[in-house]
Amino acid sequence: METMVELDNLSKHFGPFVAVDGISLTVGKGEVLGFLGPNGAGKSTTMRMVAGFLSPTSGTAKVCGHDVANEPVKVKSLLGYMAEGSPSYEDMTVRSFLTFIAEVRGLSGHAAKVRIEEVVTKIKLEDVIDRSIDVLSKGYKRRVGLAQAILHDPPVLILDEPTDGLDPNQKHHVRSLIEDMAAEKAIIVSTHILEEVEAVCTRAVIIGNGRLLADGTSEDLLRTLPEHNAVHIVVTPDVAASAVAKLQTAAGVSGVSQITRADGSTEIQCAPEGDAEILDTVGSVLRDNTIAYSQLYKNRGDLDAVFRSITAGGANHA
Repeated sequence: METMVELDNLSKHFGPFVAVDGISLTVGKGEVLGFLGPNGAGKSTTMRMVAGFLSPTSGTAKVCGHDVANEPVKVKSLLGYMAEGSPSYEDMTVRSFLTFIAEVRGLSGHAAKVRIEEVVTKIKLEDVIDRSIDVLSKGYKRRVGLAQAILHDPPVLILDEPTDGLDPNQKHHVRSLIEDMAAEKAIIVSTHILEEVEAVCTRAVIIGNGRLLADGTSEDLLRTLPEHNAVHIVVTPDVAASAVAKLQTAAGVSGVSQITRADGSTEIQCAPEGDAEILDTVGSVLRDNTIAYSQLYKNRGDLDAVFRSITAGGANHA
C-alpha cells in the first residue's frame, strides 16, 4: 500500500501545555482513517499540523513524501482540508467562493467552470449556488466546506467533522461520497459520531491527552471489550440454574454469569475463551438439554464502549 501521510513523533507544545505528544502513524492510499478522541485530545491540532496551518514543535509530517515544514506549498497542492466549522468568506455567494478557491488552486477559465459544476452536482449545492454563504444553514455551510476541499481533486483529504449539522439523508450522502473517493485517495476523518467510523472508515485511531492510544480496524477495537462475542440467553427463572450448570462446561465458554431482568426473566451471559465463536455451541447445549429460551444472541459490543474504555484512563492506555 502506497503511503500518503506519514507522521513521525509529531508533537506540538503551547508554552508548557503539550497538545500533541509524539504521535506516529501512516495512512495509505485507499484508506479512510477515523481520527477519534475526546474534546481537547489533540485531534484538530494534529490535523492542522498535517495541513500546514501549525508548525510542529518537534517531529515531522509528510504528505505524499513531501515534508510539511520544508515544502508547504507543494503539500497544500496535494491536500484538501475541511476545517471544523467550515470557515469561508460568508459575504460571497457559493459560486463566487468556489470560483475564488479554483483560482487559488490554479484552475481558471473553462476548466474551472467545468470542475465547479462537477463538484456542485456531486455535493448537491445546485439549489444554493447563487446564495450568499452567510444565509445558508449549518448543513449547507458544511457542504460548501467539503466542496472547496475536493475542488482540485487532491490525493489526500482531511475532513474535520464532515457531517456535523447534516440531517440523516445528508449524512448518508456525504458518507457515500467519502466511500466513492476512497479508492484513489487517503482520507482522514475526525468525528465524534462513532457509527460513522463503522460506516465509512477502514481503520481508526484513538488519541487522548495528545497521545496515540489505539490503532486498528473497528473489529480490532471491538475485540478489546470483555463482552465482545459474548452470548446472551434469556430464560425463565425456573430453568436458569440448569442452564447455567450446562453452559459452564460447554466448549469455548470461559465463564457464565446471570442477572435478573426488570420483567423477572433471567439473562445469562456466556463469555468466550479468546476469540472463540460460541453462539452455535450455546444453542446446541440449550437444544440438547431441552432448555427453553426467549432470546439468544451474540453481543458484538460497540465502539462507544471501546471509546469510553480506552479514553477513561487518558494517557495511561498508551
